[in-house]
Amino acid sequence: MSATVEELAKATLQLDLDDRAELAARLLLSLDDPEPSEINRLWDEEALRRLEAYRRGETAAIPAEEVFRRVLADLS
Repeated sequence: MSATVEELAKATLQLDLDDRAELAARLLLSLDDPEPSEINRLWDEEALRRLEAYRRGETAAIPAEEVFRRVLADLS
């Protein structure tokens, strides 16, 4: 969690219950319909995160043939 988010969380927790509920509802609604550019940005971040984990040896690659075999088996 970034320092800014941590600071916001601390400040938010000082609000009364109704205000926190209102803020939570607004934040949740903001996640329901992201802009296409936001979706692309999130996928880019996820792809980079996965690539970096692979390069550090934290995850293993699965050959494409195996992935397709599993998908076809699941669909059958």
